[in-house]
Amino acid sequence: MADRQIVPFGGLRAVPGRTHPLVEYLLDLTGKPRPKVAFIPTATGDVPDSLMGMYARFPAPRSERSHLALFHRTIVDIESYLLDQDLIWVGGGNTANMLAVWRVHGVDRALRAAWEAGVILTGGSAGSLCWFECGTTDSFNIHQLAPLHDGLGFLPGSHCPHYDGEAQRRPLYQQLVAEGLPAGYAVDDDAALRFVGTELKEVVTARAGATAYRVEQVDGQAVETALDARLLG
Repeated sequence: MADRQIVPFGGLRAVPGRTHPLVEYLLDLTGKPRPKVAFIPTATGDVPDSLMGMYARFPAPRSERSHLALFHRTIVDIESYLLDQDLIWVGGGNTANMLAVWRVHGVDRALRAAWEAGVILTGGSAGSLCWFECGTTDSFNIHQLAPLHDGLGFLPGSHCPHYDGEAQRRPLYQQLVAEGLPAGYAVDDDAALRFVGTELKEVVTARAGATAYRVEQVDGQAVETALDARLLG
């Protein structure tokens, strides 16, 4: 049976003129010379700019790219389409709206089937948070973060992306964990967690100083532990 892998990352900063090291890492992780990569841009309502940005991150000579649109849906059998991929990349945006639309179309079930079949799941921001049980989101107010409690739950516990990229992220996540939100992982921009099954196997980073953290409650306080990260070339 193929490994079940999920690679959540905080977010990606621009690297003009070259492919982002995390994208190179993901392509290498598939073990294929030109893997099939599916983009899911639901979190931004399938807007063209978001979709074009996804395509632009992946070099055509190294990846066979396609996407799943749900607001103008053309793919009838979503599960078969996702099972035929090597890597599924979920874009950022509104996590709560994305999850609701996915559940109407059965994407949540299809993603689980793909994961269990060995298709690598990845994404940043909303595409990072969605795999966990709960976490922090700006889905309900773009100016104010709040907890989200109905993630897919493929990975146990909570999650906070953009840990070093947005000022509200670190203090709110620590407050929520101190108040009883399940322990979990926070990830800086340009860093990623790689899970095999539900076990964390490694942390990688494309930027010196960026990493991931385990955040848990100890004696009523949130305790943050920085995790060792391997710097990508």
